[in-house]
Amino acid sequence: MARLLLFFLLVMTGLSAGAQQPELEGGLEKFILANKVYPLYSLQNCIDGTVTIGFKLNSRGEVYTSEVRKGVGTDLDDEALRLIRMSSGKWTVPAGYDTTFVLIVPVSFSLSGYDCTGKSDAEKAAAVRAYQVNAGLTNVVLNFYRNKAAGKAGKEKDEENRIIALKNSLGYNEEYLKNRIGEGKKKLEQKDRQGACEDFLFVKYMGSDLADELLSRYCN
Repeated sequence: MARLLLFFLLVMTGLSAGAQQPELEGGLEKFILANKVYPLYSLQNCIDGTVTIGFKLNSRGEVYTSEVRKGVGTDLDDEALRLIRMSSGKWTVPAGYDTTFVLIVPVSFSLSGYDCTGKSDAEKAAAVRAYQVNAGLTNVVLNFYRNKAAGKAGKEKDEENRIIALKNSLGYNEEYLKNRIGEGKKKLEQKDRQGACEDFLFVKYMGSDLADELLSRYCN
């Protein structure tokens, strides 16, 4: 597996230079490096870049709101948000800390040791645009199988055939779904059950039963 490097810079918005700042045990950089899972689409398409996350902490050191302030436009955005979400409850917040302050974390993703020499900047940019288009089409597939599981989908065979054709055109084949399950298992090892279950549910609502056992075991 390629050696993947992830760095961070932490800027406290609205805090004076002398103010006490929240601290994460061991440091946020170490936490991110230990828990990152380079997202599959961006890995396959050699996409890197910086995602800026804004979040707030309550007095217990829990992340109570978080959002992508500036993203790459691919699954890197989701991974950066997941990492900050995972830090919830692990922060030490000083007495008197103003919990309305927004903490800004630019999380930079870069690939090292992974062969991206065949990917031009134009190809990477095209892959980002394709991801954004595909996100809407992906939701069409996911919603169809969600409705089918709930007994709300139409029973016309032609409709499901169209969904299957769309799914195949998007590249959600068995190999991709198995890789997605692998991502979920890594998140389980990190004790990120929420992130893992999101991956397993993605597989389920792609019309596959490959993750059913894992869903039953970890996501009920």
